Amino acid sequence: MKIICSQKLLANKVSTVQKGVSNKTTLPILKGIFIETVDNKIKLIGNDLDLGIETFLDADVIEDGSIVIDSRLFGDIIRKLPDSLVEITTDLDNNICIKCESSEFKIKGHDPSEYPKPEEVDENRFYELPEELFKNMIKQTVFAISQDESKPILMGELLEVHDNDINLVAIDGYRLAIRSSNIENNVGNSKVIIPGKALNEVNRILSEEEGSFKIAFTDKHCLFLIKDTKIITRLLEGEFINYNQLIPREYNLRVKVDTKKLLNSIERASLLAKEGKNNLVKFSIRDDNMTITSNSEIGNVHEEIPIVLEGEDLDIAFNSRYFIEALKILDSDEIYLELTTSVSPCILKPVSDDNYIYLLLPVRISANS
Repeated sequence: MKIICSQKLLANKVSTVQKGVSNKTTLPILKGIFIETVDNKIKLIGNDLDLGIETFLDADVIEDGSIVIDSRLFGDIIRKLPDSLVEITTDLDNNICIKCESSEFKIKGHDPSEYPKPEEVDENRFYELPEELFKNMIKQTVFAISQDESKPILMGELLEVHDNDINLVAIDGYRLAIRSSNIENNVGNSKVIIPGKALNEVNRILSEEEGSFKIAFTDKHCLFLIKDTKIITRLLEGEFINYNQLIPREYNLRVKVDTKKLLNSIERASLLAKEGKNNLVKFSIRDDNMTITSNSEIGNVHEEIPIVLEGEDLDIAFNSRYFIEALKILDSDEIYLELTTSVSPCILKPVSDDNYIYLLLPVRISANS
């Protein structure tokens, strides 16, 4: 193989596929990046058997071929080279020579025939969505997935397509985030669980500009086709929680509050909450005012913000981090808090958008706290 390409473009594409390479694997071949020439382009693949990322870049292909190169070493070399043309050649013994201006590296590669390719997914049966929309759907939910490896099903998100509706749902046992939207080209109803790791990589590659991308499913895999990049992930197997049963249908009080003021107040209160247990902040809701307090061994904090209250007064407490993470991703200037009792879930909704629901369990507090 002999190819010549841009250092900057190659470095960018290597960084993309490296997200699919595992450093924990016991198989040396999976610590590498697969490189192959295809129609005067270079195809790069990173694959840890659960997540595969494949992308292409333009190149001057002088001689066709393929190779597997250690991902970490190759990435470090390419990123350190000057912004110029890079020449890569290989021989029949899988030796690699990398040249760029006055720099030259010679390293050992791996036999490309031993590299496991990602699963094939039928691209003719796909859903098409705006990139900006799905990027926003991920941003508003993925932070609520579980990090508990003993509950692997909750380390992913439920993606549902039914008629013209699409939902992305994350649960970690303390909170629930649901982002809904419409889909124009429904090719069939679907219900799959996508690993959070894969969604994070999709989010990094999706653009916030106009444009669309494609999603397709098999029984065990999901394909994201984003311009010249494919992400193929193994789906999580099992039954997702029936999240609709968790959402209260009624409430005793509803608070309308300025999103930024609430976020700023909780962030200040959390400075002391971090010194205590459970990042605890307490809300005291009275008439047109909400008081936010936090107490720890080193002191206390008292915050007041104006609200519009419908219903009864209430004292309730929350983990401040769970509240802050939700408020940071909302685009609405004002939000509703729907509450029932001090031990019942709180529902958070944007005033300007009914496509997002965030449910948060309160922290029990004693009567004299």
